[in-house]
Parts: sequence; C-alpha cells; structure tokens
Amino acid sequence: MIKEVSRAMGDEYLDYLESNLEREHFEKMKDLGKSDMNKFVAETMLLCKPGTVFIATDSEEDRDYVRRKAVELCEETELATEGHTYHFDGPRDQGRDKENTRYLLAPNVHLGEHINYMVREEGLEEVLGILDGAMAGKEMIVRFYCLGPRNSVFSQLCCQITDSFYVAHSEDLLYRPGYEEFKRVDDDVEHFRFLHSAGRLENGVCADIEKRRMYIDLEDNMVYSANTQYGGNTMGLKKLAMRLGIQKGLREGWLTEHMFIVGVPGRDGRVTYMTGAYPSMCGKTSTAMIEGQTIVGDDIAYIKKVGGEVRAVNVECGIFGIIQDINPHDDPAIYSALTSPAEIIFSNVLVEDGRPYWLGMGQELPRKGVNYAGEWTAGKKDAKSKEIDPSHKNARFTIKMDNLANCDPRLEDPEGVTVKAMIFGGRDTDTSVPLEQSFDWVHGVITKGAALESETTAATLGAEGIREFNPMSNLDFLAASLDTYLQKYLEFAAVLSKPPKIFSVNYFLTGRDGRYLNGMLDKKVWMLWIEERVHDEVGALETPTGMIPLYKDLKRLFESALDIDYTEEQYKEQFTLRVPQQLAKLERIEAIYRQEWGIPEVLFTMLYEQRKRLEAARADLGDYVTPLMLAQL
Repeated sequence: MIKEVSRAMGDEYLDYLESNLEREHFEKMKDLGKSDMNKFVAETMLLCKPGTVFIATDSEEDRDYVRRKAVELCEETELATEGHTYHFDGPRDQGRDKENTRYLLAPNVHLGEHINYMVREEGLEEVLGILDGAMAGKEMIVRFYCLGPRNSVFSQLCCQITDSFYVAHSEDLLYRPGYEEFKRVDDDVEHFRFLHSAGRLENGVCADIEKRRMYIDLEDNMVYSANTQYGGNTMGLKKLAMRLGIQKGLREGWLTEHMFIVGVPGRDGRVTYMTGAYPSMCGKTSTAMIEGQTIVGDDIAYIKKVGGEVRAVNVECGIFGIIQDINPHDDPAIYSALTSPAEIIFSNVLVEDGRPYWLGMGQELPRKGVNYAGEWTAGKKDAKSKEIDPSHKNARFTIKMDNLANCDPRLEDPEGVTVKAMIFGGRDTDTSVPLEQSFDWVHGVITKGAALESETTAATLGAEGIREFNPMSNLDFLAASLDTYLQKYLEFAAVLSKPPKIFSVNYFLTGRDGRYLNGMLDKKVWMLWIEERVHDEVGALETPTGMIPLYKDLKRLFESALDIDYTEEQYKEQFTLRVPQQLAKLERIEAIYRQEWGIPEVLFTMLYEQRKRLEAARADLGDYVTPLMLAQL
C-alpha cells in the first residue's frame, strides 16, 4: 500500500496536503519544510482515511487543544484536583504485549533467539491491512518531538501520528517539543517515525484486541501500533523508539539504555551522577526518587563518550511510572507531586468521588468506585472468577519531570551529565547480595549486566514470579544480536582511563522465613555507599563475585541517613555468599549464551573464572560464606 502510494504521488505530496488539509494545518506542514514529513503525513492519510487531520506545532495553543480533546472525547476524565485526569485501558490491554511486538526483518537477517520477528514484507502487508481505514471518522493527530535535550549532540527527532488524544496528551507530558527542531535541522537528518491507531472502540476501549500489533521496521526507522491504548504499546517514543535508538547507537558507537539517571549527594555539596538498569517493578522508579537525590531521568538514557568521559541525558522529560506502592512514607517526593495540582494523567487506578486511589498508597481504599473493569465493589470477580483488584497492579501515572521538587537542574543540559557509576538491579529472592561492586568494567558488564535475571511481574502480560534472563534489563527492546550488543558494550568504555564503576543491587533477597531482608528505604544507604565508593572514600571486602561494603561503613550510613541501628547480624544475613545458588545461576547464564552465535569469548572466560572462585570458596568455607569468614582469609 505505502509503496503504491509513493509511486502514485511522486513529488506531489505537498500538493496533496494542500488539497486535503484545512488551510491552517497545511501552512504548518509548509512552514516545516520537510519533504519526508509531507510524504509520511500524506501516505498515512491515504492509508488510514481519517475524518480530519490536526497538525500540532510546539505552541501552547496546540497543546491545549490536545488536552481539551482528550476530555471531550472521554479518553480522559477530569478529577477533583486541578489538572488531574484519569484514563482506563481495556481489561485485556493492561501491559506491554511482548508476543505481538515484533521486528520486521529481511529474510536473510537473523538477530538471535531473543528477537521476536517476522519477515518484513509479510509484516508490512499484515499491519498495513489492519491500519487501512483505521482512522475513518476520527481525527488524525500529527506530533513532532525531540528525544533528549534540544540542540544537542544527543538530540533525536521524531514524528508520531495517532488517532488517540490520550496518547498525544501523554507524549506531550513525556517528550520535548520538536516542531521547531525539525525546521532548524538539515533535510537529511535521521529521524524516527511512529504510526498508531487505537482502532475500533467499544465503550471507549479497543474492541479488536486479537488484532493488536506493534511492529518495528528497523530498515525504515518506523514503528506501527494498532488496536491498543496501553501506553507501553502506543507511546511510540517510549520503549518502541528505544529499539530504534539501540540500533542507531550500536551503529554509531553509543548506548541507548533502560536506565534512570540520578544525582546522589556527597561530601561538601558534591553531586555524583549514576545510571541504573532495573526491569519493571524492581525498584527502578523508587530508587530514582530517593529522598535527598535529584532526578534527571527515571527510565531511558542516551549514553555517549564526550571529551574522554561518559555522559548521559534523559531521553524523556516526563515520567510514565508504575503507581503501586507510592506512598508518603516510602516515596514522599513523588507522592507529594501526585497529590498536588499539576497536569497529571492517572491510568487504570480506582476512582471514587473525583479522587484516584491505588494499591499501596498508604491509606485504606474505598470499598467501591470505578476502575478499568467498570463499576467496582470490593469482592467483584472477573469472568474467570478471579477477584478484581481496586487498582491494577500495573496502574500508571504520567507527569512532567519538572513538576517534581527533586528534578535535577541539569535535566535540559545539552551536554548531559558525567556518569560515575552504573547500577544493575533485578528481582532475585534467593541468590544475589543486596549490594556489590564489580572488579572492573568488563567483569561488571558480564557478571552484573549481561547476567541479569529477574522474576516477572504484572508490568508485562503473562505469568508472574518466573525467573527471566534480561541482560542490562534491555532484552525486550534489543534491536540487535546479543553478540553485537555485548561486544559494543564491552568496547564502549574500555578505551577510557576511568570508566564508570559498575554495581549490582538486589532489594528482594529473602531469608529462611521467606521475608525480605531489607526495608524499602534501605536502598538510600546503598546509593550513598556507591557515591562514596566511586570517590574512593570507603573500602570494600573482596568476595568471589565482587566487592561488598564493610560493616562499619553501612552502620554509619544507616544511622546518618535513616536513623536505624544496623546490626552485625543483619549484615551477616544479607551479605552471606550463597554459593550453590550462585553456581546455579552461572550454569543458567552460560547455557543461554551457549545457544547464541558469536558471543565474545571473554564472556565465557569471565564466567569460568567466577565459577572457579566460587568452587574454591565452597571447598574452604562451605556453601554459605559469611563476610566474617572472608575477612579472616
């Protein structure tokens, strides 16, 4: 369809737009002055057959129109607090659909077993067929954005076309306006494009979920999304754009990572910037929002080498975050923002008397209200006789970053911030200690990042509690073969004299009674120790798997940061090396990589050396090795 249109239109895209757009919107396209954008908009109009078309610039007037239409069309509903609205996705549309998110690849291209793909021509034929006429009777919205700060070496221009004002409104909160940036740059600047339609709606939600598709065309820097409203499937500039960014970064020698960026306070007013990669619902947002820190970004980072150091920017300027367990005790900064007048979209929460409620918010929830399943009362069950939670476990909020009191002043710095530490964290109940530093960059990339595992949660569709391999917390978004990705990662900082130090964290380790060994606020101590460690202000105890904090330093930090008396017994239980579990993990990880082609040999060497260290420790000290045992060696 697209190719046929291209041949038919020749160089007359602008003429077509002049004949088919209202004058105001034609002038916006004409002023933009980009022939490739004229082509994209014209072809989409011919394919999706919208009733009307709205071209949005960077103006506040155009943003206001999007906000207003989202409410008028009942895609969002106003709440009692000024600026607050809520949105409901359908019961079957509550998370990222991994099964139907596919890469479109040429028949001779194979990126590895982790890639969910189909032949490009077949995929295009299918998704374009689904999108044919999908916007009939609707308004097509054309939005221009910039990923990363504008007028920066990190800037990545994007155009999103959608028929959902909820999606357009969400992206206005999450991304920097890019219409003027498109006007400023040369015609040949590489850009990303996204086409989304919610499809046929019944009672305000997608009716044809069985035709839900999210297809990524790497060859054309293009993403198609159809028959879904959930943000992770529809906001093209988020995880869908991340896949395009990964591909571009690997070509050009930089990284697109599923990482937060935070500024951690240190001695004498020092601020140390760190990045962190955690799978969904593993403590990523709560770590980024620790009281006393400043936040540059909570989700996706572009990371480049600039002037001999590693620097990073937040791809976004807002947060699409999981709201469960955000409460005034554990997350005071973000809770304050969510309960104050501001432009915020709540999705899939419970609503009663004009107020949003969610699981773990620190107060008793109403016994009735409205949620994504309709009118709700306590004990209500779904069609499978499963009790419906008042708020979905993957309920979300969308807010601009600068509404947060702890927003870092360098959010829009075109030069980014210097990264001193990289942290990898997962949901692991039985193996890894709460905090550990790698021996060096290569050891960290392989044993902390490339070996990352996490137990599944409600953030993706499917069973919960299953241990999944997720290198760098990036596997779902990896638009490359594992061998290429790992090789580029290993090379990225190897040439630097002082690469970022690499750490692993695990907030979910349990004891013999099955209870978590750490409190929710303990992560603040881990971050403060990392901050001191990267400046060589504290020592560490070497173990077969890395370096762990000394008890005296943790005791001091727990007392000063949390006013908690941290005991030696707690330290012993939390930081005991669980040798059988560590060896089992190495076996699992090596088996996975042995199935992949071309994996750098250094990975297997590193895993072998770690296994030998663990076996030696077990031979000398037993299956469970306490820090005291190691200190006496």
